Amino acid sequence: MSSLRKVELHLHLDCSLSYAAVSRLAPEITRAEYDAEFIAPPQCASLADFLTRAPRGFQLMQTEDALRTVTEDVFEQLAADNVLYAELRFAPLLHTYQGLTPAAVVAAVDRATEQCIRVTGIEARLILCTLRHFNTEQSLQTAHLVKQFAGTRVAALDIAGDEAGFPITPHIPAFGYAIEHGLHRTAHAGEARGPESVWETIQHFQPTRIGHGVRSIEDPALIHHLRDTRIHLEVCPSSNVQTRTTPSYAEHCVDELYRAGISLGINTDARTITNVTLEQEYARLRTHFAWTDDQLAACNREALRAAFLDDATRTRLLEGLAQPNAVSS
Repeated sequence: MSSLRKVELHLHLDCSLSYAAVSRLAPEITRAEYDAEFIAPPQCASLADFLTRAPRGFQLMQTEDALRTVTEDVFEQLAADNVLYAELRFAPLLHTYQGLTPAAVVAAVDRATEQCIRVTGIEARLILCTLRHFNTEQSLQTAHLVKQFAGTRVAALDIAGDEAGFPITPHIPAFGYAIEHGLHRTAHAGEARGPESVWETIQHFQPTRIGHGVRSIEDPALIHHLRDTRIHLEVCPSSNVQTRTTPSYAEHCVDELYRAGISLGINTDARTITNVTLEQEYARLRTHFAWTDDQLAACNREALRAAFLDDATRTRLLEGLAQPNAVSS
């Protein structure tokens, strides 16, 4: 385990099931089936192709016990990665196929997260996702859940899914509700589509963070705007290679974004589908861009600055970043 403390803001709970967790939930699934069906190839045809692996995870997460198992499993992965703070995101409406209500789904993950925080000492928050293919009512339902669970570990609203295949228009009311009620907001953009996706997301959703956002590099005016407004990019380099957002790791713009003064953090996105740990992601940044621990630590500080946290917790965690061993509690 690396001695460098880590922060991860962009992590999909339902796309991060280890084989151990899958075996507990569905013992009939072999390791070969897991490798073939849960993990995507190093390069997919597109983001939409990448996302075809996602159902294998959430289809197993349809009971409170299963949701707890997966949450505990992800916290084990975070501990092995020496993660100090994480934000876990999921779409509650995807976990209702066996009778759970969306509120029951959120409550189950929240309870499991609370318990895991106590056991591991890893601080965490939850982000509720609407999805691009959802309708207006479904998006509003997700936004209402964020407000309903205020005061728990639930911290923000996100929109994920096939960015190139579905417009943002049906989701404007949900984000309008979030803006009206002062809810934290992040949004996937600038991954499967170019800078125009980021611009429209900023205009209509007013997020303080963008999930991915790497194609912002194609528009100098957008880079200036991101830098001036300190909108944080949740960058996931290996995932971007898989979805063909970038041709290769060596050609990824993360180093250029960093040197342009953009606030960004490094994330795995989907630990199962991408088959990567945060430590492996850091190693690739060292290999391809000669990044140092100081640069990685700077990204972690930026991630904490952008995290959906109260100031007292943020200050405590910033102090914890300087402690290389035991996870801060």
